[in-house]
Amino acid sequence: MARKIIKSRFFFEEGYVEGMAEVPEKEEYERWGPDAELKLIGVDVPRIDGYEKVSGDAQYTYDKILPHMAYGKILRSPYPHARITSIDVSKAKQLDGVLDIITYQNVPKIEWFGMSYLFDPHLRYEGDEVAAVAAETEQIAEDALELIEVEYEELPFVIDATLAMETDAPKVHESGNIQGGGPDTYTRGDIEKGFAEADAIVEGTYTTQVEIHNPTEFHGSVAHWEGDKLTIWDSTQGVYSVRGGVAGALNMPDSKVRVIKEYMGGGFGSKLTTGKYTVMAALLAKNISRPVKLAVDRRAMHLATGNRPDAVMAVKIGARKDGTLTAMSHIGHGAMGAFRSGAGSSTPLRTMFKCPNVYTEEYDVYINAGQGRPFRAPGRPQGHFSLDSSIDEIAEAIGMDTLEVRKKNFTDVDPMSGRPYTSNKLLDAYEQGAKAIGWHRRQQPAGSGEGPVKRGIGMATQIWGGGGGPPCYATMKLNRDGSARVIAGTQDLGTGTYTFMAQIAAEVLEIPMEKVEVVLGDTGVAPYCGSSGGSTTAPSVSPAVRDAAELMKAKLMSGAAAILEVPVDQLVYSGGVITDSQNSSNQVSIQNIVRQMRERVLVTTGARGANPDGYAINSFGAQFAEVEVDMRTGQVTVVKIVAAHDIGRVLNRKTLDNQMHGGMIQGIGYALMEERILDRNTGKMVNANLEDYKLPTIMDMPEMEIIIVSDGDPLISNTGVKGVGEPATIPTAPAIANAVYNAIGVRMKSLPITPDKVLNALYG
Repeated sequence: MARKIIKSRFFFEEGYVEGMAEVPEKEEYERWGPDAELKLIGVDVPRIDGYEKVSGDAQYTYDKILPHMAYGKILRSPYPHARITSIDVSKAKQLDGVLDIITYQNVPKIEWFGMSYLFDPHLRYEGDEVAAVAAETEQIAEDALELIEVEYEELPFVIDATLAMETDAPKVHESGNIQGGGPDTYTRGDIEKGFAEADAIVEGTYTTQVEIHNPTEFHGSVAHWEGDKLTIWDSTQGVYSVRGGVAGALNMPDSKVRVIKEYMGGGFGSKLTTGKYTVMAALLAKNISRPVKLAVDRRAMHLATGNRPDAVMAVKIGARKDGTLTAMSHIGHGAMGAFRSGAGSSTPLRTMFKCPNVYTEEYDVYINAGQGRPFRAPGRPQGHFSLDSSIDEIAEAIGMDTLEVRKKNFTDVDPMSGRPYTSNKLLDAYEQGAKAIGWHRRQQPAGSGEGPVKRGIGMATQIWGGGGGPPCYATMKLNRDGSARVIAGTQDLGTGTYTFMAQIAAEVLEIPMEKVEVVLGDTGVAPYCGSSGGSTTAPSVSPAVRDAAELMKAKLMSGAAAILEVPVDQLVYSGGVITDSQNSSNQVSIQNIVRQMRERVLVTTGARGANPDGYAINSFGAQFAEVEVDMRTGQVTVVKIVAAHDIGRVLNRKTLDNQMHGGMIQGIGYALMEERILDRNTGKMVNANLEDYKLPTIMDMPEMEIIIVSDGDPLISNTGVKGVGEPATIPTAPAIANAVYNAIGVRMKSLPITPDKVLNALYG
């Protein structure tokens, strides 16, 4: 199939990524539209890697053991802001079993994020890296850290974004505490005119907390040099990203770095970037000529591997009596931490509803704390909390049902670009979700229920990208026995990528899934795919896998035509056998085709096609929550969540449900309990562990109902898939907050909604 080079642009995590990509000139096969008759796609297929995981056979990065491997540990700053005045590692080096210690004194100034170094004597947050040790055992490495003598000059710190914006606040960086020196603004229409045209206006300030990623698997790496070639086993969401990051940091060719990630215990966005620990492991391994494993412990994961930034959002909305939105504004700021990251939360207000007059103004603020990183829909849970709460408020102000207000302001055109969506079934999500939750049972008016435990029902919306795009490639190898191997440079974060790749290959070639082997997460053998984030993995990878399989099918048809001595268009492919349509006895199996072609293996490489021009690609959804609120204790219990979403084609219903459940569970944690707490006097995190940092458990799980209103979006790609990683998380917390209001009649404007906040709101 002919290929062409295009400029590619698609949404990924915090913004659009652009680059060049090789894509098919055209597809010689039909796209899977809503009416496609498929046997393996969209059904409940068990994970093909399930046994390995439950049996313990699956090798995660921490499980990797190499001959003569040493162990690394990192010494971290005990202060939120300090300068190292002296560091003495001599006692630590004398400890039996210590192999090497690196600090800023003996490591070149490797730039990091363009703003600091791998080791920087200017420490800007608790947990900042001071030194790294390699030793014979983990315990010896830990003991060595305690023997490193460091003298610090403590510096003034600021840990609150609002205070950091004041002119006399301690500076995290010499350039100031506001990224870019000022706000990021957006304007559409005439905001003042829009508010003047409104029959009602509501405004309020909403705040959200810092949330820690806390994946099950630690961040970590194993580094091994063989001459000038470096192999890294890494718990990462992007093997090619880590390859480039490490090669750049060490000033070596990408071709000399191989990154492998076979299995992974979650990341949620925190593992999208190259970790300092990875480069430190590589440096230590180089120095001692032995492999080094360096895993980040749970406390350090709370301090130094990323978080969802907090947000302070002043939202103002105006509407006519018929529910038409006339103007919306969002002025906010959020704490990025000590280094640059995206903290914006206004995108939902700019994109969710049809409104001609919009203004947003946002400040990304440096503070002396761990850096923000993409976290399962960066900025969206914050933004939808303020937006959907405000939509409920304006609906109440004009005496209209809040669901009807949302329907009234539905748009099938992207408000920012003016482009039509490839698909938007949000109205179907509204209807089906409302029916499933029993929307008619809401308290009217809010808080009017009887008894000490009151029930309420609320809802919220979501818009996300998740369309994916090129470049992304997959190679297929077909063996003489009719088995296939699919190879791609993507990652399975625990979401089912191995499985859906096998499903697609088996669907196209019409062979049993058991005959398909999937290899991924290895830059040494796999063609390029992007990082796994932003709900882009399945939308990017699945079309490339299908393309490789369709190319293989076409190659088999061509081979069969030569063997059977009939034209290709006279042949029929069914169940892995190709038959002459005019003579059913004249047939050949795919195994015999490979054998007679005198090749040990047939190879094809598929590519993800270009996104359609002139369209916007987004997923949409609505979630409905029912809660109980104990008026005596302030305790909020989530009874049920209904999630109704447009996410294109479902590849595997079982793994989709897993993803949606996980997203809702994280949303419950964000709504009710998770929060980084920093001591105002010391600047230190006081709950950097899984005992004091509260996560939802099985005892907190409500009934969860998932409704998929979409059946494929063929405009996007040959599989019609949108991503599902982010959508379920985005509207969960705002739906719960609106349900709490419906139960008690008092609006909660600060997350998490903890019992003390509820009692203070009720009884002041």
